Amino acid sequence: MTDSRQQYPVSGAGLGLRRALATELMKHPPDDVDFMEVAPENWINVGGRLGKQLRFFTERYPFLIHGLSLSIGSPAPLDESLVRDIKNFMAEHGILMYSEHLSYCGDNGHLYDLMPIPFTEDAVHYVANRVRRVQDILEQRIALENVSYYAPSDTSMSELDFTLAVLEEADCDLMLDINNIVVNSINHGYDAHEFLRRMPGERIRYFHLAGHHVEAPDLRVDTHGTPVDNQSWDLLQRAYAQFGPVPTLLERDFNFPPVEELLAEVRKIRTLQQECTAQVRT
Repeated sequence: MTDSRQQYPVSGAGLGLRRALATELMKHPPDDVDFMEVAPENWINVGGRLGKQLRFFTERYPFLIHGLSLSIGSPAPLDESLVRDIKNFMAEHGILMYSEHLSYCGDNGHLYDLMPIPFTEDAVHYVANRVRRVQDILEQRIALENVSYYAPSDTSMSELDFTLAVLEEADCDLMLDINNIVVNSINHGYDAHEFLRRMPGERIRYFHLAGHHVEAPDLRVDTHGTPVDNQSWDLLQRAYAQFGPVPTLLERDFNFPPVEELLAEVRKIRTLQQECTAQVRT
């Protein structure tokens, strides 16, 4: 387990804020939620009713942002205009941290999907250089997320080694997605526990947790449209045992259940964190 120094931007259990949830959450802002997260591309320069909704939440909860379209591994030039917009957005709303996917989503255009970066040494250098440029513009560190993928274009390196190499060369942080470890371990036949064990605890800033679709026994699809499954809950518990009660955010992107069902999952995250803390104290 890593030490308890102040390495996390937030604490506790969080919920991803989606527009479909905003009206209901505004009626009774939940005490069970310790922090929230949005995709900046969905809210930058948004005014009117939606802008007021966002301000309602940013004035009540600590906020993180998780990007969708920086396309850090794209062959296209880095979108520095977007990075500057994100910097201004963070300042406007007091956002504590920015994370992005270790992937790309197009070349001079957006595919609206996250594509796997080739797992090669050349790609490590390329991505790390772009991450450092983003950090220079923002004047702060960013976190990269381990992403789900289905058809890798080059496996000269393993996903694990590629991820570790990018984090080290870019000297950036890690936002660890527990569900993506489960999905990838099943789809690509590796040991989820070993992947977790090798993650650099000192770089972890928070976790994501979500549900996925079971297409077949050996094929999972990372949908964020179902409740969290038992394998992800078990791996989250193991992650807490290894790293301590890392802040953890529940993601749900569609197929929204009643808000109370989402909050029950947030409370389960908090319960596992509290159990981990109690075990450490004893």
